[in-house]
Amino acid sequence: MRASAAGSGPLRDNLPLIFPAAMLIAFFIVPFATMISVSLFERAQGGFYEPSLTLEHYQRFFTLFFGRILAFSLGLSALVAALCIAIGVPFTRALTRLPRRQQVPWLVALLAVLSLSEVIIGFAWSTLLSRTAGISNLFVFLGLTETPTAYSPGFVAVLLGMTYQAFPYAVLVLYPAFSRLDPSLAESAQTMGATPTRAFLTVVLPALRPAIVATFILIFVFALGSYLLPQLLGRPQHWTLSVFITDQAIYQSNMPFAAAMAVFLVITSIALVSLTAAIGRGRGVAQ
Repeated sequence: MRASAAGSGPLRDNLPLIFPAAMLIAFFIVPFATMISVSLFERAQGGFYEPSLTLEHYQRFFTLFFGRILAFSLGLSALVAALCIAIGVPFTRALTRLPRRQQVPWLVALLAVLSLSEVIIGFAWSTLLSRTAGISNLFVFLGLTETPTAYSPGFVAVLLGMTYQAFPYAVLVLYPAFSRLDPSLAESAQTMGATPTRAFLTVVLPALRPAIVATFILIFVFALGSYLLPQLLGRPQHWTLSVFITDQAIYQSNMPFAAAMAVFLVITSIALVSLTAAIGRGRGVAQ
């Protein structure tokens, strides 16, 4: 009886992990393995594909076609992440210095933005940047321009829409780090003669470097997987890798190449998220 009870102990302790493990296998490992196998298939005429073991579709990663798509997707994601950091860091700094009662409405507003779907955000920005009912009419009214101009579809529209969507995530990730920051750091620097701006740049930002780097990576991964906004606000030359995956799978009937690009995107995202986790662990050890 004692041996049986002792033997059932580890099994009983691992029971809570069975359901999450089953979900991980069913909804990630199995689909990902299927996607890898399809990426090795050979494309046949008529939009079909046959089981094979070819690396032809991965070899297309070294072509100019894929290089342009990848360069634009990575550059756009990095620019969105940089804008979110550039705006989010001073915004979060100012937010955490407000009284707690005044912080709540701002946090509620950020959560309200997160509740909006990409479709709503895309159509709202397309209207705001349109020629007929957009912000360019305000510029004409103020005398800044002579005629209304349509900014959508275009690169600026895609950049603004994706930054608007990702900005609340940046603030919510940075908020705990700024809340835990010791205010005496900046005060000590100012006591020694540093201006508030210099104290912020030389004392506060270095202390929050791990949180800022982790936020940049998370926003980069989030923007890298953006799908609807580049389609709604941009032209085909502004499409990201996620859009081209769908285009190859559905409209070009090239499922193996779409699967190969999806495998690349998933591996890249996992690597960046792992890097973020490593930064978080290093920060925890340092503390």
